[in-house]
Amino acid sequence: MTVNELRLALSESKKIVITTHHKPDGDAMGSSLGLYHFLCSLGHEVHVVTPTDYPYFLHWMPGHPDVIDFTKDPELAAELVSKADWVFCVDFNALSRINELGELVRASSAKKAMIDHHLEPEGFEDFRYWDTTSCAAAEMVYRLIVELELTSHINKDVATCLYTGIMTDSGSFRFPSTTANVHRIIADLIDAGANNSHIHELIYDTNSENRLKFLGRVLGEKMIVIPSLHTAYMAIDYALLEEYNIVTGDTEGIVNYALSIHGIKLAALIIDRGPICKLSFRSKGEFPANEIAKKYFSGGGHRNAAGGMSTESLEKTVKKFLDVLPEFEYLLTE
Repeated sequence: MTVNELRLALSESKKIVITTHHKPDGDAMGSSLGLYHFLCSLGHEVHVVTPTDYPYFLHWMPGHPDVIDFTKDPELAAELVSKADWVFCVDFNALSRINELGELVRASSAKKAMIDHHLEPEGFEDFRYWDTTSCAAAEMVYRLIVELELTSHINKDVATCLYTGIMTDSGSFRFPSTTANVHRIIADLIDAGANNSHIHELIYDTNSENRLKFLGRVLGEKMIVIPSLHTAYMAIDYALLEEYNIVTGDTEGIVNYALSIHGIKLAALIIDRGPICKLSFRSKGEFPANEIAKKYFSGGGHRNAAGGMSTESLEKTVKKFLDVLPEFEYLLTE
């Protein structure tokens, strides 16, 4: 299906569900809610259904009160998906990324649209809008609106959400994927009503006391540096999460502190979440963090930002991570 065919499909009122990946981040919610406000402005009946909850520092976003959390209301979510004419899948490209919701989407008779910038799409979609060079899914949503020739519908709410998505997934516009064109898009979004300084404050300057104390413990006691391999990692046990009453979003961005150490090329955050261990990888330059995630930890992502998981204990997961580093030594030490 082409963009022109999508434009024609959206010319009449439709029932639309928008969903995004497990534990949505700023780009997932920014792109989803930005698309939500855009499609609502066209007269469609639109619902955003997330597979799980998402960080509290994103709850200020316009449209948050209307978001349906599948884990809290699975029956309503299932009904909406089953009756939808279209399901827009944003910031992910494999239905396994939305947990149990994925099989409901797969079984739905709705047309599926994928808007994403990650590698290796599964191929479940009827309409694909995909570019791995894009810095954020929110950038993709903006570009799609432009191609649909409907930029007059980029109101303040659309602009605010898309700005949030691009800002968070570009590392506040510092990652290499932040091109000159991305800055032009940002300028357009500010012109459309996005309050850039206020959005930054709401995202990055909104912490709980517990989170800051937790961060201090992690950086002071859990960070291990391996100078010979230009690697740093942090392993967090479940007891520490409980001690500080850590909630969704509290561990967001912590891995970047390890990567910020002078000389470090690879950083990892390994967290015992109970039944599984979650891993976040960040790297600099040409080091392929996504290769470690994909090959050894059932994950994937971008070259410099990736994630994975392990069903083994925290200790065994850490050992596995350390054991695979020599395979990449030539890249880490070049």
